[in-house]
Amino acid sequence: MILASHGLIASQIATTDVDALAFFSRVSTAGGTLSDTEKAAVNTLVIQMKADGIWSAMKAIYPMVGASAAACAQNLKSSSFTGTFTSGWTFASTGITGNGISAYMDTNLTPSVSIASADSVSISYYSRSNISTVVDFGSRSSVPSSIIQASTNDGGSTFFRVNHVSAQSQANNGGSSLKNYIYNRTSSTTESVFINTTKTSISKTSSGNVSLPIYLSCQNNQGTPAFFSNRQCAMFTIGDGLTDTQASNLYTAVQAFQTTLSRQV
Repeated sequence: MILASHGLIASQIATTDVDALAFFSRVSTAGGTLSDTEKAAVNTLVIQMKADGIWSAMKAIYPMVGASAAACAQNLKSSSFTGTFTSGWTFASTGITGNGISAYMDTNLTPSVSIASADSVSISYYSRSNISTVVDFGSRSSVPSSIIQASTNDGGSTFFRVNHVSAQSQANNGGSSLKNYIYNRTSSTTESVFINTTKTSISKTSSGNVSLPIYLSCQNNQGTPAFFSNRQCAMFTIGDGLTDTQASNLYTAVQAFQTTLSRQV
């Protein structure tokens, strides 16, 4: 007998993670739909992140599946931090793309409220566009004057800040922005960026936690969206700082997820 549960048959239910099932329910309740392939990929991702000790560090995981605002706004980790999309987005099976003029997603996640320490924070972004852009994600608050943001281009560099206000840090992306980026801070004086599996360490002293919500596809510039991106994003995560091993494992899990969906870069 076949039993319906978010599109899964009875034989699949026993092996479907409870957090994956909860995500499927949130998508459905919001009016979105997921294919069986997307559900299987999400389930495998959750199981792998838990096995690697990454799941507990995450606050928000947006897998960008379902090709709709209703589905892509949902946080895989929990019912908190459901995204809020403006108009101007294109939703596809390969990810979400802003118009570079006005489109952004408010994650509704404020680091100073939901991330315990300014010295332990990670953000990952999966780019499916090899184009120059302004800010892929960001938040800038005046009190304290801290910035979380990143901008990756097709000319060989990615510029980023994780809770510091001095000149932007820089790492080489090998001449293409078709990459997975993990921006990481693990102490008051150490931050790094992983471009796929290549790590660049940079010493910048943290200036305190950002006190405004993080926006995707632009910077939340002291309450005003600015510096918009038209890059296609296929995964976005926010969490506590990761060890080097966890960062490497996150890339491996995310790349496997994207490969299952035939949208890997």
